[in-house]
Amino acid sequence: MQIPVFYSEQMVADSMGFSPSAGKPTEVVQSWQALGLPLQILPPTPASRTQLERAHERWYVQGVLDGSIQNGFGNHSPQVAASLPYTCGAMIDACLAALHNRTAAVAPCSGFHHAGYDFGGGFCTFNGLMVAALDLLITGKAAKVGILDLDMHWGNGTADIIQKHGLGQVVVHDSRSVSQHRAEAFLDQLAQDIRQRFADCDLLIYQAGADSHIDDPLGGYLTTAQMLRRDQIVFATCRELGLPVAWNLAGGYQRDENDSIRPVLDLHDNTMKAHAHTFLLEAAA
Repeated sequence: MQIPVFYSEQMVADSMGFSPSAGKPTEVVQSWQALGLPLQILPPTPASRTQLERAHERWYVQGVLDGSIQNGFGNHSPQVAASLPYTCGAMIDACLAALHNRTAAVAPCSGFHHAGYDFGGGFCTFNGLMVAALDLLITGKAAKVGILDLDMHWGNGTADIIQKHGLGQVVVHDSRSVSQHRAEAFLDQLAQDIRQRFADCDLLIYQAGADSHIDDPLGGYLTTAQMLRRDQIVFATCRELGLPVAWNLAGGYQRDENDSIRPVLDLHDNTMKAHAHTFLLEAAA
């Protein structure tokens, strides 16, 4: 069994700003490949304008793609615009693969949950979480989709799209951050929260944000060990429920003394290790 990872260089762009998210997919995939895990690297099908417009206002989609409206990084970069159908497409493909295989799949991309119906911001331009969820719902691939957003920051854009489209009964959205002194209580309750909120969903989309780390400049409340436990709990509970899960990267802004994002890559490595242990090693035991 291999781990489906939907990635191509078309997903990557230079955002020309503080966030490394737009350029992160290549470094993340290379780091995962060095782990020696059985990855199946699959090129994503770019999301069409029709798929993007299921989640977003048409004029907003058109303006971003033709460069007349700022992207979520606050610029008009054609490179960023060109990457967006591929990042959203990777999320759609990961969802479809997870549903088909009844296990888990990965879209190594970020920049989704602050993008609302007709706005971007916070390094997010199109909301690939909702683009994917709406694609599944409209095509009948799923009747109910869960979104567990464990990025450090609230998914305001996701909530906006759910509200605008009246999707509260068919998209279950859980987005939260926790103070440091509540970290252990959060982890103790996480499995039960997943069982209570998502057990009747056909698929869970999981944002495994790295900015929840305690050393993140825009975070955080979990230590490295606690973040690994977080991911292990999510995957183990999904496997227990027979709930397919498609996950992505979300935020992460740490850098080391060489200005490398190696601290962020280490956290994403841990998420991939938790995936492999749960869906490959435990499943084979």
